[in-house]
Amino acid sequence: MLTNTARMPPTQAESVIKNIIREIGQECATHGEVPSETLVAFMVKAVVLDPSNGFNMDRVLIKSDVQKLIKLCVSRLLDSKNPSLDTIKMQVYFDMNYTNREEFLEEHHRIVESKLGPVTREITDNRACARDELESLYRKIVSYVLLRSGVGSPTDIKIVRETTAALQSVFPQAELGTFLALSKKEKECQLKELSMIVTGIRLFNRDTGKGGEGIEYLPTILHEAIPATTQHIDSQLQTAQDQAYRYTAILERVTKNPLMSTELHSYMLKEALYNVRQYEIFLQIILSEIITSAQEVEMMTKQLGAQLEQLKMIVNAKTAVPTSQVFPIFIALSNLWIGLQDETVLIGILTNLTTNLERFLGTHEVLFPEKVIQDLLGEVTVKTDMDRLKEHMEERVQPVDYRKQEWLFPETTANFDKLLIQYRGFCGYTFATTDGLLLPGNPAIGILKHKEKYYTFNTRDAAYSFAEKPENYIDLITEKAKKNAELIQLLELHQQFETLIPCSEANLRQRVTHSVQTDLSHMRRENFSQMYSSKNESTQSKREGSTGVPRPQVYIAGLRGGHTKTTHGVKVNLTRAVDET
Repeated sequence: MLTNTARMPPTQAESVIKNIIREIGQECATHGEVPSETLVAFMVKAVVLDPSNGFNMDRVLIKSDVQKLIKLCVSRLLDSKNPSLDTIKMQVYFDMNYTNREEFLEEHHRIVESKLGPVTREITDNRACARDELESLYRKIVSYVLLRSGVGSPTDIKIVRETTAALQSVFPQAELGTFLALSKKEKECQLKELSMIVTGIRLFNRDTGKGGEGIEYLPTILHEAIPATTQHIDSQLQTAQDQAYRYTAILERVTKNPLMSTELHSYMLKEALYNVRQYEIFLQIILSEIITSAQEVEMMTKQLGAQLEQLKMIVNAKTAVPTSQVFPIFIALSNLWIGLQDETVLIGILTNLTTNLERFLGTHEVLFPEKVIQDLLGEVTVKTDMDRLKEHMEERVQPVDYRKQEWLFPETTANFDKLLIQYRGFCGYTFATTDGLLLPGNPAIGILKHKEKYYTFNTRDAAYSFAEKPENYIDLITEKAKKNAELIQLLELHQQFETLIPCSEANLRQRVTHSVQTDLSHMRRENFSQMYSSKNESTQSKREGSTGVPRPQVYIAGLRGGHTKTTHGVKVNLTRAVDET
């Protein structure tokens, strides 16, 4: 007999959960499916939450309970024609592979830095004395500069010659003795600074037509890739929304016709609607990131142009210029280029994410081919979300009708459009009273503020009905989500479920959630590393001029390292041709 996890020490309870998860995974594998541990853990939670499965977490878990849990989870995980499973898979995939841009870039820089580690150590640990050893060390520094900058291959002789010329102009080989006398930390800082200065020189040479071999102009690539990517996502969004509108129209028809409801019970129409609405939400998140990226690219492109112009003015005024004037500009150019490389990486990752989300839409064509949809629609008019908003635009809540409740309106509320609306903006009343139909709420009707949370409704009548007994409808929505666990993420109900499951209880649900969260950040990092590595390797095998659209290649970029104050006081001609070396 297994004791209730609530009565176990935390480590023992987690061990029981891990065993259950492992056994489910192994059982699925014998049927040719290999779900991730995170997906299995989510499914355990979904099965336990669903009241129809009869798991009472306040009593001892006996062996038959565990066997029943495993059997139910395996059955659901092997159901290949279930939109609900597809949605859960989509949610788990997105959670595992998406994070905000700052974390994406931090991880990208960490990976680049780790790849540079061996090269850096070869240089900083070097004890070269003989002439041939010093020449070898200098070549390694040239390779390091190219690898860190990501502008050209260290195996291309023309690129190596140009980079060597740029490095010699600011760090002649004769200075290696001084470099070798530095501490390891000082060497690392100087290497980073030299890399940025040399990158700046090469970018300037490219701009003036006197070099820049192998440097693709990232602003041009990004200005082509970003519109192509957004156009693809817009197209996918349009298709998803059209599907959602048709499913919604059919489900509305069903709610008004009980006979149809009985006939369609096995069709899983609501589950299909949840699937396509979740897909739409994820696409909008990705699109928002790409728009931010586009704004960053535009800003950096202008700054790059301004820095290059400033440099031209300084250099054209004299043949030899003080390093104190130009080094800061070279470093600024390099940092802007790193920023553009970052955006290229981001666009590549977000494009990859978009492509992979399409894997979770397979059940629509299987369950709802066009003929089935047309038959179910009949003479019904399909309305878009915008049609629905316009339909009730003139209906507004009259605050005098509900003095006990606080209503917010656009003309009297600051940051009205930035309020965090419950249920992702869907009408809570409609959802609760139709057993899960999703209709968009209309903020113009009036937003209800209840216990510091905000609710929108698709009609004034819906708003008034919800305002009469908010807690009643909130509870109904929570109960519905227990039966369809994908709704927890779709409608952002995590907080309600935390309230349902007090943190002080070491029960099964809590333990599953905890074990998933513990592993999630690590697994996301692993996923990022794999996705990055595979894209990066494919990039290295191609000439840099072969970047494709709408999937831009990923370029190696370095960390924005701190700079040491330069000790170089010599005057140099920074625009000499490559063939002078």
